[in-house]
Amino acid sequence: MSSSLPPALDQPWQRAWSDAERRIPQLQADIAATPSPHARITRVGKVDAELLDAELIQLLKEPLTKALNLANSTLKAKLEPELTLLIHLVLYKFSVWDHGASYGAKLQGLKYMSSKHGTRLHGGSGLPRSALALHGVLTILVPYIHNRIRTHALSNAWPDAPSSDRRRKAWELLTRIESIHGLAALLNFVVFLWNGRYRTIADRLLRLRLVAARRNFQREVSYEFMNRQMVWHAFTEFLLFLLPLINTRALRRQVLSATSRLSFASILPASIRPYIGSPETVHSGSQRRGKYWSLPEDQCAICAENASTNFADPANALTSLTAVAPYPTAATDEPTDGGDPDQAPRFPIQTPYITSCGHVYCYYCLTERMMRTADDRSGAGPKGTHWECLRCAEGVIAADRVEAQAEGPDYLSGVDDEDEDDSMSRMSFEFGSEDADTEFTDMSGSMGSYTDNGSDMSSE
Repeated sequence: MSSSLPPALDQPWQRAWSDAERRIPQLQADIAATPSPHARITRVGKVDAELLDAELIQLLKEPLTKALNLANSTLKAKLEPELTLLIHLVLYKFSVWDHGASYGAKLQGLKYMSSKHGTRLHGGSGLPRSALALHGVLTILVPYIHNRIRTHALSNAWPDAPSSDRRRKAWELLTRIESIHGLAALLNFVVFLWNGRYRTIADRLLRLRLVAARRNFQREVSYEFMNRQMVWHAFTEFLLFLLPLINTRALRRQVLSATSRLSFASILPASIRPYIGSPETVHSGSQRRGKYWSLPEDQCAICAENASTNFADPANALTSLTAVAPYPTAATDEPTDGGDPDQAPRFPIQTPYITSCGHVYCYYCLTERMMRTADDRSGAGPKGTHWECLRCAEGVIAADRVEAQAEGPDYLSGVDDEDEDDSMSRMSFEFGSEDADTEFTDMSGSMGSYTDNGSDMSSE
């Protein structure tokens, strides 16, 4: 044989594979020795974790404070800081102490990692026990103590004490410490925005920083809430455009009118209504009545209805409560008597106007109802433009002013009816004449008198 190797090994790809195969173990060893790259943690994720923790504490605190407020309001004011402290301690125990991450950090896929080595580690969290204890003191106990001291100082007027008083000096020291802490927190936050390592002062002092909880970390952003907000925003804009185009008052009146006329008898067939004694068959031959058909004629039915339904106005609340009962509605068959003729009417008619159906109302009340009904188209008649009278339930087409007629016994005038025009024509008052002695007071109208020498009439 001319050669010991088979012919296949003389191919170029075979020689390349043989060379590469010898290097595979070396490449695997190099990859194992190379440290894996750390996942990049965004700063907004760390800030969101802190905000989520604050929201969780607020959600747990709100129902407890409401329960204490219902039990004893003074107890709630006294124990609210202790309640907040208890919630912080419980959450810290079951989150950071046991698992090395708060609930907000877990939602963001983060956990605490300590830069210190050689210390005793806690089994559950993998962090030094001393660091965990100091972290809890700095983030929970110190803010609670500060809140209590500040509340005690304000309640005892430490800022208003004399400058030489120890309380005033203690208050100035407290405010100085607050200013220094605020400045340090601001500088720490600026540095955090620069390198993204330590979020708070406590984290920087204890060398605790948030890292990815998983090796292959990917921040998952849910756009469900944003999509929901956009949908509701578009829907709100559509309602703001559509609602002014809808006459809600007319629609509401039509719905109320339809529901008020709806009864059990109206649903039944016409052949069955006479056997059940429905109100329509009982009063079929009687005159149609309105809501205030029994109200005395010298009172305005619209004023009575306004007083009986205007419970929203505190000024008319008492009048509304007293005005509902005395006058029956159309459901009753017994009309009320006119009451005492010497007693002033409860709802007197001001500037009386008579409608086309023959009933009298106040001018302002009547015009307001007729104009509103015409605008809303919620009344009777064609297209609902006629207001429905409260006494006879007929549509009001027009209204005219009531012409008053003077009436009285003969002894008031001193003359007969046929001579009344002649006697009145003979009476004349001329302020510049000698026959009439006229005396008037000032514009207040407290007194006025005149004397006619020719007719021997005087008034005072």
